[in-house]
Amino acid sequence: AGSRLQHEYVPSAHLSAACTCLAWAPAGARQPPSKDGPQRKKRKSEVGEVDKQLDILAIGTAVGSILLYSTVKGELQSKLDGGHDSRVNCVRWHQDSCCLYSCSDDKHIVEWNTQTCKVKCKWKGDNSSVTCLCISPDGKMLLSAGRTIKLWDLETKEVYRHFTGHATSVSSLMFTTVKPMNESKPFDGITGLYFLSGAIHDRLLSVWYIRSDRKEKNAVMSFTVTDEPTFVDLTVSEVKEEPVKLAVVCRDGQLHIFEHILNGYCKKPLTSNCTIQIATPGNDGDSTPNPVPILAAAFCTDKQSLLLVYGNTLQPIIEKVSLNTSEPHICLVRDIQKVLSLKTDAALTKVKTPVVNSDTKVLVPGIPGHSTAVKTPASGKEKKKNKRKPGETEESIEERLGALDIDVSKVKTPGGLPQTDSFAVLLVQGLESNDAEILNKVLNTRKENIVKNTVARMPIHAVIPLLHELTKRLQGNPYSASVMVRWLKSVFTLHASYLSTLPDLIPQLGMLYQLMESRVKTLQKLSRLHGRLFILVTQVAASQAVQEIPEVNQTAKLVYEDDSSEEEGSDDEMIADKDSDENWDEDEEKEEQSDEQDMTVEKEINGDSDLEPENESEEE
Repeated sequence: AGSRLQHEYVPSAHLSAACTCLAWAPAGARQPPSKDGPQRKKRKSEVGEVDKQLDILAIGTAVGSILLYSTVKGELQSKLDGGHDSRVNCVRWHQDSCCLYSCSDDKHIVEWNTQTCKVKCKWKGDNSSVTCLCISPDGKMLLSAGRTIKLWDLETKEVYRHFTGHATSVSSLMFTTVKPMNESKPFDGITGLYFLSGAIHDRLLSVWYIRSDRKEKNAVMSFTVTDEPTFVDLTVSEVKEEPVKLAVVCRDGQLHIFEHILNGYCKKPLTSNCTIQIATPGNDGDSTPNPVPILAAAFCTDKQSLLLVYGNTLQPIIEKVSLNTSEPHICLVRDIQKVLSLKTDAALTKVKTPVVNSDTKVLVPGIPGHSTAVKTPASGKEKKKNKRKPGETEESIEERLGALDIDVSKVKTPGGLPQTDSFAVLLVQGLESNDAEILNKVLNTRKENIVKNTVARMPIHAVIPLLHELTKRLQGNPYSASVMVRWLKSVFTLHASYLSTLPDLIPQLGMLYQLMESRVKTLQKLSRLHGRLFILVTQVAASQAVQEIPEVNQTAKLVYEDDSSEEEGSDDEMIADKDSDENWDEDEEKEEQSDEQDMTVEKEINGDSDLEPENESEEE
């Protein structure tokens, strides 16, 4: 009632095996079920009201084990192992026997005996992971869902009915009625009942009807909401005319309330009768009202008022609200900061302020030699200053440092660039969180001394992750590879002694070695290719230059020596004439020569120099 944390339990393996689902054991495990049906007992927010003796909590983990925890004793009662190989998605207690049902990503459903902590029965529930379970009101049937929904007979472990289900994995399953609407036929415990299902990323909640025949597999009606449903609670309809009330909390922090009498098929999706939102008050027009997300909601036993859980998950506020659901939209105004500050005020009463003498000097931690002016606790105004009112703006760090009498300019780094020690811290943070933005900022530095100092100052345990990261980046863009090589060089020079002590060094650096080997192999071919291309390019450039030169020379010839060129030309012609006359005379004397010799003569006439020695002598 006071929204206070009553009990906290952190499993020893909470980091490796996170808790994935919860279910309260029914109060009297051997007593017959109360009229509310099994679902009512599993609502976390109603634990106090259902029964004061709710004690055992079944917790499913991400590695497949189930923990049974006693809240009364405050210790782990037992651990159920050996049933699942993978993440447990849902756990449900049977209301009569002390059986527990669980389903997992390994596609199986397991029935546990919680007294012996052994697997009672295990069977394959689906072809993909099973995400949700629900036990029928009479305890003889079990609903299971991955994407399709199946109704199992718990005695024979056979499928009794199939339903189409959803496109995504089902996150909630619950029965909405405990008796069939038409009471003419005898009731066999399951036929004629309605149940509800919701799935992740699906804005429709579907209602299914269990018929006596197997023909119909589709939903009879659906409820539409604004976003993916994260928490569903309902009041079970026990009388024919009584409507089912449904409270659905969505991911966007809104709560939708539906009221509907389930009477067969309905074509259109039904919209909510009432939507509830919570917002902060806008203080004096300074700040705009902010929405406060609703985390969960549950109906109280009177089926009228609601328990709302809102705020943040670390410090949720639980409040009982009675609403007039005839209005379509209700916005509740709640000042979260006031509520939380009231809680923290009450907790802080034990803190005492030390009495300080006015002459003493107080040193500020971290910066030697700086003294701060001591505020004497006598003035009551100083105390209240720290607690900020919701609307006020916070003092900047510069102002605070000014109040501490520290020279601000000394604290700031020149040029705004982080120093190498902060680079080393950033690098380690980036490697641990695998944050690409931080890693890019650090690894893209090209200054040799910064790279060396950073590698020298980084802790030993980060060396191998850094090498893996560098290997990954070397495979990518060649430009980044040239920068990464600088880092590799300094890692190997500075941390060689540490690396040589690692027993599994060869597999760790194998990838990098292969990468370098393959690059070095192609280097020779590439350099040859580079050489050839270089020759080609230079030749093309040279020939272009040669082609360009004659044009210039020709223009020069036209400009100079007009007379002399004519005389030379006439001389040349005369010489040529003489030569040809002699050749023709010789040719007439030797008419009986073969075709080959004719050809050689022609060659000589043309001025060719590749004559054979025999022909030359003959001609002579």
